[in-house]
Amino acid sequence: MSTQVADRELTRGRVERPKTSWAETKPSFLTTEFYAMIGVIIATIVAGQANHSWHDRWVWQVVAAIAVGYMVSRGLAKSGSADGRDNN
Repeated sequence: MSTQVADRELTRGRVERPKTSWAETKPSFLTTEFYAMIGVIIATIVAGQANHSWHDRWVWQVVAAIAVGYMVSRGLAKSGSADGRDNN
């Protein structure tokens, strides 16, 4: 009790709260969507090599579309979600 009174006197009546920083809710490489994206990209490249009627440019456009789709979905999933973590 006396410690709390002494702390209040030092801060002149203001109660200081511990500072929290907002961190990412979950690192992207730990999500299922990340591994699904990697798997689909690998499957698309393998299918592009096996299927001679697909042009290389088209295969890379599909790979880029998959990556952009992942980034957009990750951004939408993260919008508005925050995880407060203590700095300590």
